[in-house]
Amino acid sequence: MTSGADMIDWDLAVSTANRLVRPGPEVTRDEARAVVAELRAHAAESEGHVRAFTGLDTRGNDTPVLIVDRAGWVRANVQGFRHVLRPLLDKVNERRENIPGGNALTGMGSKVTGLELGTLLSFLSARVLGQYETFAPAALPDNPDIPATAEGAEDGLGGKRLSAGPGRLLLVAPNIVQVERELDVAPRDFRLWVCLHEETHRTQFTAVPWLRDHLEQEVHAFLTETEVDPAAMARRFRDAAQALVAGRRGDADEESRGGDGSLVELVQTPVQREILSRITAVMSLLEGHADYVMDGVGPQVIPSVGEIREKFQQRRARGTGRLDLALRKLLGMDAKLRQYKDGERFVRMVVDQVGMDGFNRVWTSPNTLPTRGEIADPQTWVDRVHSTRSAPE
Repeated sequence: MTSGADMIDWDLAVSTANRLVRPGPEVTRDEARAVVAELRAHAAESEGHVRAFTGLDTRGNDTPVLIVDRAGWVRANVQGFRHVLRPLLDKVNERRENIPGGNALTGMGSKVTGLELGTLLSFLSARVLGQYETFAPAALPDNPDIPATAEGAEDGLGGKRLSAGPGRLLLVAPNIVQVERELDVAPRDFRLWVCLHEETHRTQFTAVPWLRDHLEQEVHAFLTETEVDPAAMARRFRDAAQALVAGRRGDADEESRGGDGSLVELVQTPVQREILSRITAVMSLLEGHADYVMDGVGPQVIPSVGEIREKFQQRRARGTGRLDLALRKLLGMDAKLRQYKDGERFVRMVVDQVGMDGFNRVWTSPNTLPTRGEIADPQTWVDRVHSTRSAPE
């Protein structure tokens, strides 16, 4: 019996993304090696800075740091998708077994889905600076150097294979170099600034052992609720398209409902919206905390942090073109930008009121994580969690 993973042609997704991905900035091989060495050094340095600032202890819980190119980022994320999407793919596979000709349809459908996923990954691969890959199910060879362009990059050129663990930190060297050139900022400062943000994510998951399992359970619950009936899905997509075209969910309504107005958000079931609300709150916390730490540590170790922050915020808000803005809206990426802003405000206001130790009670258990409403109103979280002597378990 064909496995659920075969519902997507993963190899085609990777080859499609690699074919469509844009080349990175031109650098010599010596320059590439220097960039990789500096990023690795900054990642190691950032660990101490983040631990000292946050009070979160990650010693003894090291996870790999991989310096990759755009093709390497694509391969890593395909591995993560294969792991996290398994509940949904298995569900689709079970339904397929009861449909006449289901196996033949799967063969065609997997090609289409592979092409779509590959196209999406090619778009994202040029925009991600770094990523703590929470769900890392398989080994990925480290790139010891990044070629002058993305084409021709190969894994494992003298590198070692890293086994699976609780997660891994990816730093996308070509994108970091490209953005620092676009912003015209000091390369050393920008690279350390990026590493501080991404190292904070690694610290969150390595210092809080239950967080990964909790988030994975939420994602699996979300996927399990996905409609797999073709007729039902067709109706939901039709209704979503009509809503987008008719503008029934304008910006004001969108903010009041807490939705992102994307096609992704509109085709969810009511149960999925409840789950997504919890996931969004956690992601807002994680992203906001990373921004808060980055800004807190930055002035001590990055001379030009003010300039970097201002220029990067402007770039973040405007996107890089009309197509970029349209895709961000469709995929719900604008909601991610709000996560940074709302989450950072939550962390800042809580720390101002109860200190870093008081804020760190957020990591006690799933019950002490903020809700989406508490992200918007930090005082309600303080009242709930600090109203008794002991944090809820």
